[in-house]
Amino acid sequence: MLTDTKARAAKAREKPYKLGDREGLYLYVTPTGAKSWRFDYRLAGARETLTVGRYPDVGLGAARDALSRARALLARGESPARAKQHQKATARVARANTLQALAEKWYAGRKDARSESWRGNARRWLEQDVYPALGSKPIREVNGDDIERLVRRIAEERGVRSAHYVRLLLAGVFRSVPRHLNVGNPARDVAGILELPKGKARGHPLSAKEIPGFLEAADRYPGRTSTKLAIKLLMLTFVRKRELVEAPWEELDLERGEWVISAARMKMDKPHIVPLSRQALDCFEKLKPLAMGSPYVFPNLGDPRRPMSASTLNKAFDEIGYGGKFTPHGARSTASTALNAQGWSADAIERQLAHTERDLVRAAYNHADYLEERRRMMQSWADLIDGLCAGANVSPIKKAAA
Repeated sequence: MLTDTKARAAKAREKPYKLGDREGLYLYVTPTGAKSWRFDYRLAGARETLTVGRYPDVGLGAARDALSRARALLARGESPARAKQHQKATARVARANTLQALAEKWYAGRKDARSESWRGNARRWLEQDVYPALGSKPIREVNGDDIERLVRRIAEERGVRSAHYVRLLLAGVFRSVPRHLNVGNPARDVAGILELPKGKARGHPLSAKEIPGFLEAADRYPGRTSTKLAIKLLMLTFVRKRELVEAPWEELDLERGEWVISAARMKMDKPHIVPLSRQALDCFEKLKPLAMGSPYVFPNLGDPRRPMSASTLNKAFDEIGYGGKFTPHGARSTASTALNAQGWSADAIERQLAHTERDLVRAAYNHADYLEERRRMMQSWADLIDGLCAGANVSPIKKAAA
């Protein structure tokens, strides 16, 4: 029998030769010095050779284990060589049919016919949620348990609706898988694991006299200081909730007093400029040390490389007693109502809200950003809030405790 020392010491010769081990296993040495383990056998009267693997990638012990498996196949009347070929072909199919590879085909086949909003959401869900967890797995190996774990994690981190949409996306991917792969649709099979909350009103906008009470409740909130500042910034900037909580520091120019939200995050064809009032700048300055070097203004508590969960503000609104009455989205309606009542131009307000112009003819001619007017408007809005709070004996936003 061979030893590893003998196998390692085998030198190239002018012609190929064999060094026998046991039960038909041998080391095949070529004139170039390449070595491989092989096994000759007969099946149904025909001679076949199984190439076990290259030496030293496959050691002596591993080669003998492979020999045992090959002999077990022979005992059942099966060809070890053909079984290995089938195994390699199956592995090639698996590599070509990972969940990520098939999801990319699914996305490519649909994106041109879908809206920009759909494309942005689908791409974010794939890259943020699906690929890190399941992307490298062959589609045949992705089962209901895998998808349930993913969906439950998303529900915990970002809410049930986000989890619901990711599951729907995965169900669509599985529906597009070629039938010959025979994978079923585990994303459809786990449809009932989470109960989607019934649709509820976003709550009425706050009237001017209700703003001080809301901000006083936010000041008393026992949670993280950064969450309290996020609530204040939501009122001061009236951007969308996700635009705020996922904001990277690189979008902010505090010296210029501008926040430029990227086109990709806005799901628009250009960035959105948010002029920052003195009060908003003060909030961002207070957030700098709280971010602890994170690239995000509001880092995730468990992983500073990720932003705060989008559900954090909803939970905070619930805890301060405004659940069902006033939501993060309601800050936009509150500001719009108050600013229209003050007489600011509808165009400036709509531009600040980053609303898409519904009148396509009007949109074709309306390219103005109204930036200077919006600067004055945003400072006036912050001053109005401070004045209301001062009249109600609530600490003005610009002087709120960190």
